[in-house]
Amino acid sequence: QEDNDSCSDYGSRDKPGTALGRTVPDGNVLFPDIFHTDHLLFYERFKAYQDYILADCKASEVKEFTAEYLEKVLEPSGWQAVWRTNVFEVLVEVIDVEYSALKAVVQLSEPFLCESRVSTFTLECMQELLELKERQIPLQELWVVYDESGEFDQTALAVEHVRFFYQCIWRTWDEEEEDDFDYFVRCVEPRLRLHYDVLEHRVPSGLVADYQNLLSQCEELYRKFLNVRNSISSSDSDSEVENVSMVEGLKLYEKIEHLKQKLKLIENPLLRYVFGYQKYSGLQAKGLRPTGTKITHVVSSTMMASLLQSLIRDKLCPESCGEELEIQFHSDPLAAVNACYEGDTVIICPGHYVVDGMFCIADSVELEGYGLPDDIVIEKRGKGDNFVDCAGPNIRISNLKLVQHDAVEGILNVHHGKTTLENCVLQCETTGITVRTSAELLMKNSDLYGAKGAGVEIYPGSTCTLLDNGIHHCKEGILIKNFLDEHYDIPKITLVNNMIHNNEGYGVVLVRPTMPSDVKDASAERTKDEKVKTEENLIPGVLKDLTVLLMAFFLFPDLGDTQPTQSSDGTACVEGFRQEQLPECVTDELELYEQAEMPEQIEGNYEIANELGATSAKKSQMHRKRLSELGITEADDNLMSQEVFVSIVGNQFKWNGKGSFGTFLF
Repeated sequence: QEDNDSCSDYGSRDKPGTALGRTVPDGNVLFPDIFHTDHLLFYERFKAYQDYILADCKASEVKEFTAEYLEKVLEPSGWQAVWRTNVFEVLVEVIDVEYSALKAVVQLSEPFLCESRVSTFTLECMQELLELKERQIPLQELWVVYDESGEFDQTALAVEHVRFFYQCIWRTWDEEEEDDFDYFVRCVEPRLRLHYDVLEHRVPSGLVADYQNLLSQCEELYRKFLNVRNSISSSDSDSEVENVSMVEGLKLYEKIEHLKQKLKLIENPLLRYVFGYQKYSGLQAKGLRPTGTKITHVVSSTMMASLLQSLIRDKLCPESCGEELEIQFHSDPLAAVNACYEGDTVIICPGHYVVDGMFCIADSVELEGYGLPDDIVIEKRGKGDNFVDCAGPNIRISNLKLVQHDAVEGILNVHHGKTTLENCVLQCETTGITVRTSAELLMKNSDLYGAKGAGVEIYPGSTCTLLDNGIHHCKEGILIKNFLDEHYDIPKITLVNNMIHNNEGYGVVLVRPTMPSDVKDASAERTKDEKVKTEENLIPGVLKDLTVLLMAFFLFPDLGDTQPTQSSDGTACVEGFRQEQLPECVTDELELYEQAEMPEQIEGNYEIANELGATSAKKSQMHRKRLSELGITEADDNLMSQEVFVSIVGNQFKWNGKGSFGTFLF
């Protein structure tokens, strides 16, 4: 174990023999082996950068601190390396090190060994190239030749740390960032963690692609910005051309800052999943089968006579269906779904099915388990991004248990259309269900658990109805994404009679930006708390609950037709929604849930409804202000009264680590 720790510790140079592995280079067999250093673990690189190289340096001091580190650990001469570029590889010998420039002074080794994609790199050409470079080569372009004595272990590691840092961590604009913060904490650690999260398949491939694309855009814009800035600084005249260049420079600067903020969101391991990314779903609907027929697909690993008889009696009998059925049999549920067209039905018989692929459903299809969910298990294996992607107009999934392993995305994504989930069990790995913008989810009588993120993520502009579900043992129960941006619509949310418990964070959390009013509200809240403490003993328990409800009603009148109703035991209940706006199936069932609740349950339901209502009101105010700035003084009442058409009734919040409801401000 001590040898492993020594990989990052330059103080262990006296140990006999090398502790590093060797790599046989591809191509020219005459090239010597090199040290194998690109396999270092996260904690080894973390320790090296934090303890030995960067410590608490500022961005402007990175090169200076790195040079000081190299002076302590790098052999100044006497070692060989392979100099690699995109065009050639050549064996060189290091005769000196320019520490402050992070470069090595080299000469060609004898005999001359070179491998290139073109035949023009002769000994004379290489000598001429070295002369042009004054024989100084950046350390990150050198791979140290293997030596089993152990004498050059720390040299090989030091070169690796420099190479990795400038390839994977450093950004060309870092030096111009504010120096008030610790560079390691602000930039190095989050980028290092992201690098290893990507290596270990913990980040969705779509998000990785987004990050690389943003990084490339930012680097390209920064190069243009530097060119514009240099052209301005080299010009002495106050000409019109220079003024145009300054305007262009400002525009480039604003674009760069915007891209940098997006990069930082992805680099931050918390915000990466809180804000997510707008993934494009390229699912293409097949539409109706060319023959116009609809097929019932039956999935079973083995078909016994008794099972077939039961199926015919319960599901496949023409009398019960009203028409003759065309039936196809499958042993794999994924193959059955892939064979579906618009209007098809998949009946999955009891069994444990292991799939190594993704369910992509873009048509109105019904997946139905024939039996209890625990008897019909579909388990996802492999490190694929998704498990179930839904984009059909009307998808129904019922009586199934979905089990997710080694995933980097949620168990079910609703991209478009409406998906109904009933009587299902979802054992998650990362996030649970994601309801994206303009999509609709109706989830009833289901159980969801195990998500390392949120059990249910609700995007702006979506519709989410949750009835009689259990959401538990997740990082957060339900996460409602920020909808205050002017481009976003308010989501329509209904939470009725759910049991949300044993989540690590909050039962329900709302993500939104910090508003100027939040600072005032915090100050007012402190004053209010002090006043309440002096009066608390004077208010009986029941009267206090009633006072809170009445305050909520008067403080948030914009919630629409919100009316306090009286339950059978005299407990006040508020439905923060407009009845006529709810889905018909919800309206039919709400009467069953208007029952007495425990005071702590009431408090959780009202806290959520009130905060969503207040945030909705803030969005309405922001919209009025934008219209006013545009000179529009009168607006359509329907537009101005956008609200969270939300019902928070009968939910139970128990044993959540941070409470029933919280707001994540950014």
